[in-house]
Amino acid sequence: MKTAVIGAGIAGLAAAVRLAVQGHEVEVYEAADGPGGKLHEFSLEGGYRFDFGPSLFTMPQYVDELFELAGEDPRDHFNYARLDEVCRYWWPDGTRFTAPADTDDLVREAAQTFNVSEVAMRKFMDKAAEKYELTGRTFLEKSLHKIGTWLDPQVAYAMLKIPGLDLFRSMHDVHAAAFDDPRLVQLFDRFATYNGSNPYKAPGLLSMIPHFEHHFGAYLPTGGMFDITTAVYELGQRLGVRYHFGQRVEQIYCGGAQVEGLRVSGVELPFDTVVCNMDVWLAYDRLLPKAKQPGITLKQQKSTSAVIFYWGIDRKFDELGLHNIFFSRDYASEFEKLEGGDLHDDVTIYVNVSSKLVPQDAPPGHENWFVMVNAPAHAGQDWDSLVSDLRERVLKTLGERLLPALRRHNGEAGNLEDHIRAERIVRPPDIETLTGSHQGALYGSSSNNRMAAFLRHPNFSRNIDGLYFLGGSVHPGGGVPLCLLSAKIVADLVKAP
Repeated sequence: MKTAVIGAGIAGLAAAVRLAVQGHEVEVYEAADGPGGKLHEFSLEGGYRFDFGPSLFTMPQYVDELFELAGEDPRDHFNYARLDEVCRYWWPDGTRFTAPADTDDLVREAAQTFNVSEVAMRKFMDKAAEKYELTGRTFLEKSLHKIGTWLDPQVAYAMLKIPGLDLFRSMHDVHAAAFDDPRLVQLFDRFATYNGSNPYKAPGLLSMIPHFEHHFGAYLPTGGMFDITTAVYELGQRLGVRYHFGQRVEQIYCGGAQVEGLRVSGVELPFDTVVCNMDVWLAYDRLLPKAKQPGITLKQQKSTSAVIFYWGIDRKFDELGLHNIFFSRDYASEFEKLEGGDLHDDVTIYVNVSSKLVPQDAPPGHENWFVMVNAPAHAGQDWDSLVSDLRERVLKTLGERLLPALRRHNGEAGNLEDHIRAERIVRPPDIETLTGSHQGALYGSSSNNRMAAFLRHPNFSRNIDGLYFLGGSVHPGGGVPLCLLSAKIVADLVKAP
């Protein structure tokens, strides 16, 4: 069976591997010059290497599984280390907290730092685990749009538990009920941003997300996040997958209700099956202009986008870890601004420094900073003005938090900008252009209502046989683990030849 995969993002690469293992003759078409989609890499002058997009790696078993399906030992081709700490948090009042990776350590140390008992922390984390066990394995690993899923006894059991899953409360309400300390509430609220959502609107079921990091663990591939792309791409090569880079698909063509192939560079290429890893909104707009569009699905509120500053820094900051978050003073107002398509004057800042664990990512004594601020999806804003102002505020905030230590220890003065030796700035319209994400939305649609999971586009076409969809803009959602699961769902849906 000849199968085409449109897009070499991580979901497309994983699907190509799974389908090749099943016996398909797989060809991957990618408009960019290489694999990865958002999960690619680049370098800046002076020896600074950056992973372009995702910086957090959880659920590595989903990558390992690809090698095991192919009869290979994953450790021969792909390696990673579990992190001892997940993230370092900074608050405007001077509070600092390093979240340990282990749940028991997290419970104990949170109780020492915040106004919370170990009993309350343990109860919250146990509830997160329960939510995952009840719903995660079922709804993340299977199609929500096939009747067989709903006939599964596990699903029926989960449905009986709905009243306790917090579907009718927001994440923030769940966290505020669990904790009296607003700093701890803000810490857990921030997990809504993992799928580009608003914690004041996203359903409380998503309060299970911390379970992924503190139970299953957070990791980093040996050479950085791009190792994931490289390993899965090369596995596909060994399985006989053919990749066509710099080849933009112009149309998916169909004969009635059956997919028949692709048009690439004006040439029609026949395929029995087409798997689309393109943003689903753009796929319908550009590749399926005559197909019936799922209007309600495509009109869902967009997820957030981001403004990212990639900075080569000429010294080391020992206070920083691999993952760092500098919180704003008023999280609610920050999200209100985002909902209105704007940036708040006081923003939460995420700083990833991969050179902490991958020394070759920066010259000796230097660091590579991936500095990200959540931003609204691109809807015609004046990004030049917004980003110029944002850059000044980010430098001021980080400088106020980090430079005093340098002055105390080394007598150094000056501004943070004095330490920047290389820079690249990526805005929402750039993300749209570079990654094919409609309006630069990083996760397709948001999860800002309790029905969001069911309103995501299914992993198959309801109207065109042989056409399937995967990636962050469809079920089960964005982020590396969920994209890998979308590939698993599609492979299960596609019939073996």
